[in-house]
Amino acid sequence: MAVSRRSVLIGALAGGGLALGYMLRPRSYPLPLQPREGEFAFDAWIRIGTDGVVTVSVPQVEMGQGVTTLVPQIVAHELGADWRQVAAEPAPVSALYANLALAAKWAPLWMPLLPSLADEPDDLLTRRWAESHVFDVTADGTEIAAYEAGARAAAASARAMLAQAAAARWSVAWEECEVANGFVTHENKKLPFGPLASEAARFSPPSTPPLRPEAMAERPGEFPPGARLSYPRLDLPSKVDGSWTFAGDVRLPDMVFAAIRHGPIGRKTFLSDLDESAAKDMLGFLRTVGSPEGDAAWVAAVATDGWAAEQALTRMEPGFRVAAGAESDAVDTAMDEALHNADAHRIHSAGDMALVKDRLPIQLGYEVSPAIHVTIETAAATAWLHDGKLELWVGTQAPQATREAVAAALGMAVRDVVLYPVAIGGSFDRRLEFGHAVEAALIAREVGKPVQLTWTRREEFRAGLPRAPVSAVMAARPDTDGQIAGWRARITVPATAREFGRRLLGGEAPYEALEAVALDADPMALEGAVPPYAIPNLAIDHVPVRVGLPTARMRGNAHGWTAFFNESFVDELAHKAGREPLSYRMAMLGHDPRLAACLQRVAALAQWGGGSDASGQGLACHVIGSGRIAVIASARREAEGVRVDRLSAVADVGRILNLDIARQQIEGGLVFGLGLALGCAVRYAGGRPDSESLAAMGLPTLADCPAIEVDFIESKEDPADPGELGVAAVAPAVANALFSATGLRLRRLPFFAEDV
Repeated sequence: MAVSRRSVLIGALAGGGLALGYMLRPRSYPLPLQPREGEFAFDAWIRIGTDGVVTVSVPQVEMGQGVTTLVPQIVAHELGADWRQVAAEPAPVSALYANLALAAKWAPLWMPLLPSLADEPDDLLTRRWAESHVFDVTADGTEIAAYEAGARAAAASARAMLAQAAAARWSVAWEECEVANGFVTHENKKLPFGPLASEAARFSPPSTPPLRPEAMAERPGEFPPGARLSYPRLDLPSKVDGSWTFAGDVRLPDMVFAAIRHGPIGRKTFLSDLDESAAKDMLGFLRTVGSPEGDAAWVAAVATDGWAAEQALTRMEPGFRVAAGAESDAVDTAMDEALHNADAHRIHSAGDMALVKDRLPIQLGYEVSPAIHVTIETAAATAWLHDGKLELWVGTQAPQATREAVAAALGMAVRDVVLYPVAIGGSFDRRLEFGHAVEAALIAREVGKPVQLTWTRREEFRAGLPRAPVSAVMAARPDTDGQIAGWRARITVPATAREFGRRLLGGEAPYEALEAVALDADPMALEGAVPPYAIPNLAIDHVPVRVGLPTARMRGNAHGWTAFFNESFVDELAHKAGREPLSYRMAMLGHDPRLAACLQRVAALAQWGGGSDASGQGLACHVIGSGRIAVIASARREAEGVRVDRLSAVADVGRILNLDIARQQIEGGLVFGLGLALGCAVRYAGGRPDSESLAAMGLPTLADCPAIEVDFIESKEDPADPGELGVAAVAPAVANALFSATGLRLRRLPFFAEDV
């Protein structure tokens, strides 16, 4: 293994040669999944049965993004398997599946002092940290970046072993054998995988796996509507027939059910009133369990069925007191004061700072309100404490952090918490939080039986942490031609990413984490703030603020507000300069032909008319990592508010593994982003949100959803995540479309009817 200069530096920082030797020492971990009867394991990824079924371990939780198809698809292509004989199985928590790509991206959270030392997936420090912390987190669409290479190598090794087994039977060189469609062939001889599995497992794989010349890829336009897909999703049939298992579907012998009520969001909450006598005669009611005070006081009713548990709590009418409950009016005041008066941290700069200081000629303000996730599935977990072990069935994006939190709450060793990962019914990063798993475990300890806890929609709204509030002053200095000579963004937002990191990685309570980082600079909270355009003089400032409201990650994260600020502002600059918005952007993209191609293609797709003369068309584009997108929205004003008629999008997400899933992810992101543009906002009084039902969220219904058309730029770049691009770009596109339709600028998310 080559040792880079960076690795040597890390070794020196860690204590010299002995520490470096420790870091370089190979690690070995036990096989996470043992083969069943009739199966043979080829490594941590692949098991092949005597029936020919290839079972692929999937180390990321399925929450709609298609990972239970994408990882098996990579294996099937490289192995030469028949897709009809490929199965997927959730992988247990294991260091073998450490998400190195995400660990590198989130280095500022676990190595805040020197994140640049660990910002590459192949870095020794990143690998050692991710493996030692069993960092199997599902987030930021990193599954392909994290697991494609490992899955390909495993499949190539298994393919070679199958070829060796067949070659031994035929007395030929294994390199002369072909493996495709579930068969090993040599001239006119042919054997399926099943009869070869046991023999192949006894061979040693080549030291260098013989990868196929081309990685898995599907070309845009390859599957027109109605065409048969090469790799249909593995999870869809069971989702259609109802057999797909979520946390609420788990059933165990002698299991009981729990319903819960949470105190308001505040620095300290207390259970102040509970009339247990009101429920003691209810059929099926067993008892109450609670955590009567703390950052998150709660009380649960346990019964023989979920309905009885919920009705028992309704009868008991638990009351709570809160100290310093979250108040939106106080949040607004703190945000306004910080935006205009607080000190800022410069996150990024380029060019001559003299041209971006003081008051620039054009200054405009934008706002983003707190919003909640509104997942389809509410929080649920099943826990069973017995024989010194805690078994836990839960859908989580952070399995090891969940195990550690549960172990700490019960005073157990982490090794004694066994987590069975189940799929999530939509998360949008909501299931990076795991308080419900801890609650289920505590209830199970008290009742001595398996218990399933399910939050109602009201509790999901009450106890779920929102996306952060954000305000910005965008300032620019145009040159004599109207182009941007200087650009400054002053963005006020809590240190929301660092706050989340302390909860996830340090196990801190919400207000403990909030106070620890309250006024820290947080570059992750400003991701995407650097515009994609060639602007010679540029400054991006973060103004941290203490708002007294814990906040969480949400799909799109910082890009959800930075794209809105940037693309709304650049559109306003184009109009102030008397320039057509598309050509104005194109003039600044000579350095990024990929994004320019997206803009040109979407203009043709949507029949872009220039966005003027009340056309109702608006344009926006954005970059997330190596992915790019351009969106044109067609919108209008109605008596009821905003109506978006059409969304056209063109994305460049590099090499596409599954075209259908990529399209689903762009479409889903556009609809999710549209929901954030039109609703999902909450205000807090006394720590309680003002909305506690789906009907109050202002979400687009199926009848409200616009026609959506998505196209892709063919590319050989590394795959990029398509899941968050649409979320980021749709709000500014709609805002710009509404300006075209009405002449009014909407500078606040969400767009309320009274603003139009």
